[in-house]
Amino acid sequence: MKILNVVGARPNFMKIAPLMNEYGRREKIHSILVHTGQHYDDKMSDLFFNELEIPKPHVNLEVGSGSHAVQTGEIMQRFEPVLTGYWPDVVVVVGDVNSTIACGLVAVKLGIKLAHVEAGLRSGDRAMPEEINRILTDSISDYLFCTEQSGLNNLLLEGVSEKKIFFVGNVMIDTLLNNKIKAERSDVLNRLQLNGNDFAVLTLHRPSNVDDPNVLGGILDALEVIAKDMPIVFPVHPRTRKMFDSGSLGDRMGKMLNLRPTEPLGYLDFLKLMSHARIVLTDSGGMQEETTILKVPCLTLRENTERPITAEIGSNRIVGTNPARIIEAYRHAMNGGWREPGTPPLWDGHAARRIVDILLDKL
Repeated sequence: MKILNVVGARPNFMKIAPLMNEYGRREKIHSILVHTGQHYDDKMSDLFFNELEIPKPHVNLEVGSGSHAVQTGEIMQRFEPVLTGYWPDVVVVVGDVNSTIACGLVAVKLGIKLAHVEAGLRSGDRAMPEEINRILTDSISDYLFCTEQSGLNNLLLEGVSEKKIFFVGNVMIDTLLNNKIKAERSDVLNRLQLNGNDFAVLTLHRPSNVDDPNVLGGILDALEVIAKDMPIVFPVHPRTRKMFDSGSLGDRMGKMLNLRPTEPLGYLDFLKLMSHARIVLTDSGGMQEETTILKVPCLTLRENTERPITAEIGSNRIVGTNPARIIEAYRHAMNGGWREPGTPPLWDGHAARRIVDILLDKL
């Protein structure tokens, strides 16, 4: 069976790694990997492929950056001849980036089966480009693989046939569990001069948080308070760095002695960093899941989440961007108010095996 798999951006790499590993165990599968090049930092892209032991892509479309329309259209144009060259039995897309919907559309219009890994997640916020990508990809997919119960519920409410929906667990957690011991060998704590676990980790990249100086300034208000207690390690996303470099907020950030901006980190370094942090503040989706398994308190700097199981189970608190709310939630967590979560159903490191079993059975 010929399975063509698509990756495009950093979050996709963590999701595709366990699937590629599982395909390699099956004699009946010929797997093909296509990298759209949506993530255009070659150094970081190569690092993730090497660290996660992902095979070299058979094809790199080298799309690069651009507006949503330009990037999506360019991926579709470059992906179509790849599909007609390979004619796979199924195309597997992961997550919610532009590559996900672009390659999914091309596949179904050619009559090729489409499988969506991480299906059914919904934030309820259609101002998020990722939400549009999720909804559209799910609506055209033949096989929908869900990470949590909310995904199943959302798809059923949207009228998707039960026969297409499969609750398999979380491939991101497969990758985390497969690499946790390896990540402990990282020397990132020494490089960043961090002692023990008395530090926080921060990531910010969503346009709603970093493109508006008032919102970003409010988040800095909260960070100034937290930084009085402990260092805050801040791997800076290119979009966020551009915002800081272009205005007065960069000067303000530079004066915060305990805020430690760094370049983006590789997967193993970042996993080690998260594992040893006292608390994580983020607007990322995947980090809400990873901190749940790592048993590290997470404050999500958004008004919603497409991963409600993390809030229900108690590892994650949705605090928005109001400085007072962020500070209150931080103090609550640090003063014993955070309860150690259990483990969500099927987040056991075997999601990729379940997905491949289903594809073999159905196809």
